[in-house]
Amino acid sequence: MEPIPPPPQPDQLRVAIVEDDLACRIALVDAINATPDMRLSWAVATRDEALAELERAGGAPADVLLVDLGLPDGSGLDVISAARRLWPDAAAMVSTIFGDEDHVLRAIQAGAMGYLLKDVNAAQVLEEIRLVAAGGSPISPMVARKLLLRHATPLTAAPSPTAARNSEGADDTALSTREVEVLRLVSRGHTLEEVARALSLSRHTVRTFVRRLYAKLQVNTRAQAVREGERQGLL
Repeated sequence: MEPIPPPPQPDQLRVAIVEDDLACRIALVDAINATPDMRLSWAVATRDEALAELERAGGAPADVLLVDLGLPDGSGLDVISAARRLWPDAAAMVSTIFGDEDHVLRAIQAGAMGYLLKDVNAAQVLEEIRLVAAGGSPISPMVARKLLLRHATPLTAAPSPTAARNSEGADDTALSTREVEVLRLVSRGHTLEEVARALSLSRHTVRTFVRRLYAKLQVNTRAQAVREGERQGLL
């Protein structure tokens, strides 16, 4: 029988984590456990485990639920929706590599109160946890800028349909700052492990960034990515 954890102090924030990346999950758990004003409620790696914790009889709800969207057995959106229904007083916040408008809007519709990209370190995540618990809605700057630019009212005449389509396509295929950093390190011959250490990311996260930048550049190999990156002036 598992030992019953001590009750949280009145001023401690209870935090639950849904994160399949082991290195990332361990870093968050260690950071929370080392923070006097926070207490870890639980940390799981899959959608099903998270749903089970949310529905567990007698389980104390968390103040903040930190959720990855790309889980091995489904979407973190299901977890956010369930938390909104079962734990209405908890604030769900996304932590993911997906910064496109579709993922952001779907997360907000599911009930997310914050949206972070995985280019922030554990200390920054703790600050955002405090902010969302206090009623704020933290959003990574790159994501916020995309939303603002997409929905901004144009100051000049509306572009032609062709120009609009080209603009949308460019936005969908533009590399993020972190993806450019990964591309530059990969182009210098660094392995995934070396890139992960250089950027303080897990190997799993770096591999996902590489897959995404390959898809955006429409290439299949490192050499092709380097050539295309040079052609676009990224290297």
